[in-house]
Amino acid sequence: MTVYNQISENKIKTFFIMFFFILIFSSFFFLLGKYFDSPWGYFFLGLFISSISSIGSYFYGDKLVILTTGAHPADKKTYFNFYTVTENLSLAAGMPLPKLYVIDDPSPNAFATGRDPKYAVVCVTTGLLQIMDRTELEGIIAHELSHVKNFDILLASIVAVLVGTLALISDWVIRSMWWHRGSDDDSRGNRNPIFLVLFLISLILTPIIATIIQLAISRRREYLADSSGVLLTRYPEGLVRALEKLKGNPSSMKRATSSTAHLFINNPFKKKSSSWFVSLFSTHPPIEERIRILKNL
Repeated sequence: MTVYNQISENKIKTFFIMFFFILIFSSFFFLLGKYFDSPWGYFFLGLFISSISSIGSYFYGDKLVILTTGAHPADKKTYFNFYTVTENLSLAAGMPLPKLYVIDDPSPNAFATGRDPKYAVVCVTTGLLQIMDRTELEGIIAHELSHVKNFDILLASIVAVLVGTLALISDWVIRSMWWHRGSDDDSRGNRNPIFLVLFLISLILTPIIATIIQLAISRRREYLADSSGVLLTRYPEGLVRALEKLKGNPSSMKRATSSTAHLFINNPFKKKSSSWFVSLFSTHPPIEERIRILKNL
C-alpha cells in the first residue's frame, strides 16, 4: 500500500467510524427509551450526544488526549534533543513543526495526535528521553511524524474519544441498573424487562465494539509508519535499537487508558500473552515482528 492510498483510506475510515458510532449510539438510546415509554425522546438525546462527541473528537480530540495523559508543553531549552530532532525531521519531511509535549512518566513511550499535519502534536515520556540516544530518538520521532503525514493521527484521535464515550455510557448504564434495584416493586412491575436485557447486552457488546473500533484503525499502520520513518532517517538501525530498548523495558505507564492505548508506539500496559487469540485482538503488532521486518529492509 502506498502512502497516498493510506491517507485516502484513513479519511474514509474516519467518517465511516463516526457514522457507525452515531448510528449505534442513537439506536441504543432508542431501545432504552422504549423502556421509559419515550423512544423518540431518547433517540434524539442519543443522536445529539453522539453527534457532539463525533464533532468534538474531530476538532478537539488532540486536546482531550493531551488532557487525559497529563502531558505538558516541551520547551526547546529543557528538551533540546527532542525539540531539535523534531525540527530537523519536520523540515526534511516538508511538514510544519508539530506542537511538542512531554509526559512525566518513567515508562518509555511516544505518540502523535491531531487532525492533520497543520494541527499535529507529538508527545514523548521523560522515560523515553532518558534512555534513547539522539539516533534512536530520531527513529522514534520519524515514526511519529509518519503517522502525522499519513493522517493516522486523525483516525486514531477520533477513535480514542469515541471509545472513551462508549466506556462512559457503559458505566452510566451499570450505575443506572444499580440504582434501579432500589426501586419499589410497583415501579419495577410497570417497567419492561427489556431494560435488564439491554443492560446485559451493553455489558457484553461495549468492550467488543470498542475493540473492533480500535482494530479498525489497523495494526498495519504501525508497520507502515516504521517503514516511512526509516525512509525519512535513511537509517533503520536507529529505530531497531529504539524498539529493542522499548521491548526490554517492562514498566507500564501510569496515565494510559484503554481508549488511548492504541495511540502509543508501544503497548503502554506492557501485558504479554502467549495466547494467539489474545494477540490477534491486540491493538499493537508484536514488537519482535517489527524489529525483524526492519532488519530485513
